[in-house]
Amino acid sequence: MGKTYPSLSGRPVIVTGGSRGLGREMALALAAAGASVAVVGSRAGSALDDTVAEANRMGPGRAIALVADVANYAQCEAAVASAIAAFGRVDVLINNAGLGMRRVSETFNTQPTRFWETEPEAWREIIDTNVNGAFNMARAAVPQMVARGFGKVINISTSDQTMVRRGYAPYGPSKAALEAASRIWAQDLAGTGVDVNVYLPGGAADTDLLPPSPDKKGADGNLLPASIMRRMIGWLSADESNGISGARFIARLFDEQIDPTQAALKAQSTPIEKPAIM
Repeated sequence: MGKTYPSLSGRPVIVTGGSRGLGREMALALAAAGASVAVVGSRAGSALDDTVAEANRMGPGRAIALVADVANYAQCEAAVASAIAAFGRVDVLINNAGLGMRRVSETFNTQPTRFWETEPEAWREIIDTNVNGAFNMARAAVPQMVARGFGKVINISTSDQTMVRRGYAPYGPSKAALEAASRIWAQDLAGTGVDVNVYLPGGAADTDLLPPSPDKKGADGNLLPASIMRRMIGWLSADESNGISGARFIARLFDEQIDPTQAALKAQSTPIEKPAIM
């Protein structure tokens, strides 16, 4: 994140799935910019502890660790309450926690699993985390944003090709559902001061969602570094993006060499009246 955003100083942010991968990169970028970050992991452990420790090396008390399964609403409520107790409020919610196709098969990217071969429990867990988890966290965090007249919800998605790629159900459809929900939430929140946007890498990223391999790469043969998510997360969380809602931004297209707002506009997907799925 090449630019400093003054409004991020002390701004309370929750990042789900913040222990590793895209979530870790965004949490550390925001901590480096001065935000107060609640890093939520699905379980306690060294990955969560290490991320929080690194964030706190940028400033004492900069980050706290919270454990919550986003598929469990009571745990989401407790996580938001803990963040508010620590920081006084929650200004930004980044819904990053997600389960990928490895929950279905470790060979999904070389031997696609057909939908009728998927174990129902795996299907349910992916939908529960990727769709219901984002709702649960937003349901717990948004009311206090509305009450204060300010807030930001940033939902982390995937490339549109992945949503309909053969062998990628239910992961692809779960992200399509999240984007549809984001569009509705933005309309529901119009006029409240709370913005909702979608943010995605713009291709397969080097995270645990892909099976380990000496030649790890996405379906298109490319692989983006997880750190690419640092590019826009500051702008999306800062006052510079106030009032921009219902939009979709692609990290890969964000040009760090130009004015951030101009770069964001160039990195925004073209809005369409009706989603083109089929």
